[in-house]
Amino acid sequence: MTRSLGPALTQALVERFSQRDLAARLGVALPFVTVDADGRPHPMLLSYLEVKAYDARTVGLVMLARSRSARNLAERGTGTLLAVEPESTVYVKLRAVDGPLPVEGGGDYGLGYFLLEVDEVLEDAAADWEAGMRITTPIRYAPAPTLEEPWARATLAALAAPRARA
Repeated sequence: MTRSLGPALTQALVERFSQRDLAARLGVALPFVTVDADGRPHPMLLSYLEVKAYDARTVGLVMLARSRSARNLAERGTGTLLAVEPESTVYVKLRAVDGPLPVEGGGDYGLGYFLLEVDEVLEDAAADWEAGMRITTPIRYAPAPTLEEPWARATLAALAAPRARA
């Protein structure tokens, strides 16, 4: 059963997406869904390395600047980030403020930065008749990056502070 938590991340979600405990979250994938030109959902996978909450209403995201997801986000201005993990399942509806902006040091990798605003946060939980059913593991990938790779350093630098065109 899904319920709205309102137009902002909870403090627990700000902390989860803050990158303060990034090493513990490496290897966990976060589905991100945009809308394509035909109005259909277009999914991709991100990692906690590529997403950062600056506060309850502001999120930064780094992805391939020339990807379909980046084009969809730039053209239609909306996307939904999913965190499907044992502690909670949330859907964060986001609106693009700006992007894709260049990522310094990320040019060789084709990275672009988006500044996003939180529109709505939904929390999903088992209905009463689904008692006992739950998510047991997050979506995982391997090998997790070491954070020493040049693309990872460029991503972290791009997400260090929120930015938009003047």
